Parts: sequence; structure tokens; C-alpha cells
Amino acid sequence: MRTLQELTRPNIWSLKPYSSARDEYSGAAASVFLDANENPYNMPHNRYPDPMQRELKTELAKIKKVSPEHIFLGNGSDEAIDLVFRAFCEPRIDNVVAIDPTYGMYQVCAGVNDVEYRKVLLDENFQFSADKLLEASDERTKLIFLCSPNNPSGNDLLRSEIEKLIRNFDGLVILDEAYNDFSEAPSFLEELDKYPNLIVLQTFSKAWGCAAIRLGMAFASPEIIGVLNKIKYPYNVNQLTQKQAVEMLHRYYEIERWVRTLKEERGNLEAEFAELPCTEHLFPSDANFFLVRVTDAVNIYKYLVGEGIIVRNRHSVSLCGNCLRVTVGTRMENEKLVEALKRYK
Repeated sequence: MRTLQELTRPNIWSLKPYSSARDEYSGAAASVFLDANENPYNMPHNRYPDPMQRELKTELAKIKKVSPEHIFLGNGSDEAIDLVFRAFCEPRIDNVVAIDPTYGMYQVCAGVNDVEYRKVLLDENFQFSADKLLEASDERTKLIFLCSPNNPSGNDLLRSEIEKLIRNFDGLVILDEAYNDFSEAPSFLEELDKYPNLIVLQTFSKAWGCAAIRLGMAFASPEIIGVLNKIKYPYNVNQLTQKQAVEMLHRYYEIERWVRTLKEERGNLEAEFAELPCTEHLFPSDANFFLVRVTDAVNIYKYLVGEGIIVRNRHSVSLCGNCLRVTVGTRMENEKLVEALKRYK
């Protein structure tokens, strides 16, 4: 692996981060805050939130079994994705490599940051070859993006290939585990100390049922987390989000129950789809959704919209011709979908 200084943009490495009033205060408990030009009325919403989310990270560390120093929290996983481009990639000079198809924001962030984005097509089983990703990289490749379980295919990527890639790439590997809670595969969080060039992304939007609060997580070495903290906006995670996330961490038993239920419903829904006349191929899933090839994705999608049911049309995505992506809902929602498709002609 290249050193972190070699990977980091020189201006970022030498940057002196903004120091907020709450960053500068530490020590004995205080009751009078006259440092941040806040309105003294309308408690508690008048105060800036903790810029480093200390209470939230402490509680999260217990669940994730990592130390708080390994955690970055942002406004959705998209903030962490954008920050790695801004921290490590020189616009119009460096490039990144990613599997295709996969989550679209990697390419969007590359475009926003004016960084070349190189796609490597998956095989017919939506699996990747570490060697092919390495062949697509060169001395200016700073980042490689993987998503496992992948979106939109829903499958886990081969762990042996992920490990091979991390071992043999001298830049940073970003592994997006947004759907890992629904998979039987263990998270790579257990491997952080083994792989200093690994960044693992997770989110509160899926298993945790908190898409509305916009909270994403990045886990990496303390040194990489330090670079991300240096360039994030001072109060990037608001107080309402931090409070709701702490409450959800105290209800972790409920999240585990939701995951079990959704995995059962996924199996039931897949079995129903296998019997539908419009189904041509059902792809195996390790997520809370599945990809299905149907007779006519465009028209079936339009038909379902007319029935008040929204799925995702992935027909125009690489390897996904005539495919729909179906999120697993409640039993009632799933039954409504199946009944509507039984009526489709």
C-alpha cells in the first residue's frame, strides 16, 4: 500500500481544518455557553450539535465492536463517498475503478469531482474478478469501489476475490456494506485491523429503518478517519439525527427482529415470483430486495405504477435488460404486488 500521505491530495494533507467553538471546548462540565453566538432561547434546538458525535459513536462502537476512533459519521453514506473523492483524488489527474453495474452515486461523485471513473463489467452471475479490476487500474488509481451485497443485483460478492483485491491494490478499497445486515456473510468490520487500506461503508437507511434521518457510517483506520474528519463540514450530523440514532441503538433488539422478518418475507416473495407467468429469471439475493428478469420490464413497470405500486425499472442498466428491482415490503404490500402481477396480461 502507498502511504496515506502519498494517497492524500497534498492540499488536503497540509490543510488546517476549521475549528468550531464546540471543537475547542473540553474539560469540566459547563452550564453557561457564550462561545458560539447561539440564541440562548429555544432549548435544546438552539445549540450546535457535537461536531464529533461522541455519544453516538460510543454507543455505536458497542454494537459494531470497533473503537470510536475507527468511525466516521456523515449525512448519509453519500457524504462519505464524496469525501473520499475530495480527500484522495486530484481532479483530471487521478482515477477510480468500480464494478459495473453497481450503486450509481460512485459515478455521480466521480463526475462532480471531475475524476475519471473506470467501469469493469461483472460476469453473468454478477461476480467480479480481482485481477480484472487490478488490470483496469494504473499508477493514478487511488480508489476501487465494491458493493456487497451489490445493488442492483442483490448478491454477495465473493469474499476470496474481495480479500485478494484488498491485498494486491496499493490504494484504498471502499467496500459498501449497506445491505450486509440481510446477508449471511460476516461484515468486513472484523478485518479493519488486518487491512489498513480498507474503508467499509454502512448506513442507518436500510436495516435500521432510518432513511429519513440521513445517517451514514464509514469505518477505517484512525488515520483515514482523521483525514475525513479534517475536511467534513463542522456540524455535518445534526442534533435531531444524533438523538434518533442513539434511541435506535438502544432498540437494537427491534432491528434484529425486523431483519429476521424481512429475510423471511424475501423468501416468501421470491417463491411467489417464481410462479408468475411474467417471471423469466429470479436472481439470488442477500439483500432486502431482489432482481428479477421479466417478459417486458418497461410495460410491467408502467402497469404497476397504474396500480399504485412502485418498483425500480433497471432495464437500462448493464446486464439488467428487462429486469425489475423489487424491495421487500410488509406482508400486505408484498401480497398486493403479487396479486397485481397475477392480473397482468
